[in-house]
Formats: sequence, C-alpha cells, structure tokens
Amino acid sequence: MPLLLPRATALFLFPFPFPKFKFPKIPMANSNTLSTAAPRRARLRGVVFDMDGTLTVPVIDFAAMYRAVLGEKEYIRIRAENPSGIDILHHIESWSPEKQQKAYETIADFERQGLDRLQIMPGAAELCGFLDSKNIRRGLITRNVKTAVDLFHERFKLSFTPALGREYRPYKPDPAPLLHICAAWEVEPSEVMMVGDSLKDDVVCGKRAGSFACLLDESGRYDSPEYANFDYKPDFKVSSLTEVQSLLEAHFDLSP
Repeated sequence: MPLLLPRATALFLFPFPFPKFKFPKIPMANSNTLSTAAPRRARLRGVVFDMDGTLTVPVIDFAAMYRAVLGEKEYIRIRAENPSGIDILHHIESWSPEKQQKAYETIADFERQGLDRLQIMPGAAELCGFLDSKNIRRGLITRNVKTAVDLFHERFKLSFTPALGREYRPYKPDPAPLLHICAAWEVEPSEVMMVGDSLKDDVVCGKRAGSFACLLDESGRYDSPEYANFDYKPDFKVSSLTEVQSLLEAHFDLSP
C-alpha cells in the first residue's frame, strides 16, 4: 500500500527543487482558428421585380406627368418637401372623386404614351433565363395598370406570376403586395428578393416585408447626399440587371 505523506513531510524528505518539465505549448484559439467553414448563405426561392425602369427602359417623363397633375406651383412645393420623390398616387387619394378622376386620366395618358415606346431593359431576359434554370420563381409588382403588365408579357414573351398592377391595393411602398406574392408562393419573405429602381417604393416595400432588397441605380443618383439618411437601405445596389446573376450566385443558396 503506498504511503501518503503530508505536504510538510514531503518537502522535508525532498529538500531540493523538483525537476522542471517543459510542456508543449498549445496555441490559443481565436476567431480565425475556431472555424474555417464559410458562413451559411441565405436561401433564395423567389425574385419579385418592379416593371417601369427595372424590367423596362424608363420612357415616362414623370416630372412632366407630376406637373400636369399637380400644377407647377404645387409640384415645386411638394418636390421641396419630398426630395426622395413624389408619391403621386398616394397624394391624390385625399382629393375629391372628380379631381381624382381627372388626375388618373392624365396619368393614364402619360402611361399610354410610354407603352408605345416600351423597351425591355438590357439583361432582363438573360436574368429571367438564369432564374428559370435555378427554378427560382419570378413575380412582378408595379404601380402601373394591368393593361401595361399584359402588354409587357405579350411583347417580350416573359411571364411573371403573380403580376400585380396598381389595381391591387394597397400598392408599393406598402409591403402588402409583396407579402401577397410570398403567400401565393408559400415561401417566407426572408427567402425572397425585391428588385427595383425606386428607393422609396421598391426598397421600402421589400424591407418592410422582411425580404432582401436590391436597388437598380443606373445613373448613380442614389449616391447623392440627400439620400444618405433615408430610413431604409437596400441590401444590394447594382447599376445594371446584368450584375444581378453574379450577385445572387455569390450571396445566396440557389438550390431548389
């Protein structure tokens, strides 16, 4: 049986220091060595597009349309109060029925002129083909009328389902139309991206719905300081639809 000695006795029996042993150094873990696995990518199951200025080349002179509806003096006043842009549809909702009807007729006239010059945005068809190859759904939300949506489908042989015009209320920037599409697809809003050229309509709609938002800014106008403190920021910003495919491949899980 081994003899257990008190600590004091042991020190008396062995008055010399114990031999020093060198133990191997174990490197401390840090944030770089804890895991080398790449962060998990968000799953993407659907992309919803704006139409005018996103899927189609901008052809409507909105400033001229707003002046025709509001009058020059009122246009200047409202533009100064809303530097991010005028929401003409929401603005006229408070007008009398007769005044509203006249405003809608003016807006429709400008939109009809735009339909005569309708052109598909460069990169739109190729992007739609890529999404189809990945079985990623495509939807559309526009503040234009259903007639314009039908003409777009017919002229360019592209299909977006659901495709909601301004007949669906409430319209952008309210998240309701985007949430409606998510429900129709039976997907979570966090699995969907909204793509559009309007910070105040498309980006706000997407972010309020809980989706990703991609801003198409061809001219770089949203780099202006006046938008620096805007409440809603896009998750991504591109200058052309041709950039969207590589963006999706880099940041999302595109598996079915």
